[in-house]
Amino acid sequence: MKQTRVDWKDVADSYYDKAVSLAVLLILFSFLVSPKMEVKPYTREVKEIESIDIPDEIKEEIKPPKTIAKPTVQIVITDDLDSGDDDEELEILDTIAETSLDMTEEVAPPTRERGKTNKFQVYEEAPVALKVIEPKYPPNARSLGIEGEVVLSVEVFEDGSVGAVEVIQSLLPGPGGLDEAAVKAVQQWEFNPAKSNGQPVAVWVTFPVTFTLH
Repeated sequence: MKQTRVDWKDVADSYYDKAVSLAVLLILFSFLVSPKMEVKPYTREVKEIESIDIPDEIKEEIKPPKTIAKPTVQIVITDDLDSGDDDEELEILDTIAETSLDMTEEVAPPTRERGKTNKFQVYEEAPVALKVIEPKYPPNARSLGIEGEVVLSVEVFEDGSVGAVEVIQSLLPGPGGLDEAAVKAVQQWEFNPAKSNGQPVAVWVTFPVTFTLH
């Protein structure tokens, strides 16, 4: 069986005349169907406005608008004290006691809520521990020979006192463990507070508490 090869150029040439004829018919049809459009030239018109002066005689005849008077409301205030008997006596009550202000008395600082400090507080000077209490080694940890570090996150207030204490890295949790001993000791520490722009601020600091058997 013989295979016939057809050149694609010959196929395209056969459709060329048909395509041109169809395009010409579409163009003619669009010209016949589309409405005729006329473009009018733009004409610029200039209008002059003439100002007229009103004579004084006419101005005097123009009356200004009348002002409406606002109604007035009469307010009568009666004194009930004068309406009673003259012999009636008023009882005077001493309800306010004498008070004195002692300027030398120290005002207690406002109470702070533990754990409410922003953990992303920015500061230039970190807090420095002034009073350090060594943790007591738990007997069970000593007998087991457990050593290591308990990493704590400590809240330090503006006055240098310790707020909340959180355990980040535990060593021996539970009652009587190393974690509890470290937290109890750090809660008694005192700090020189952190500072931002020269002012003390409350911050969170992280540091380890090391337990070593001697």
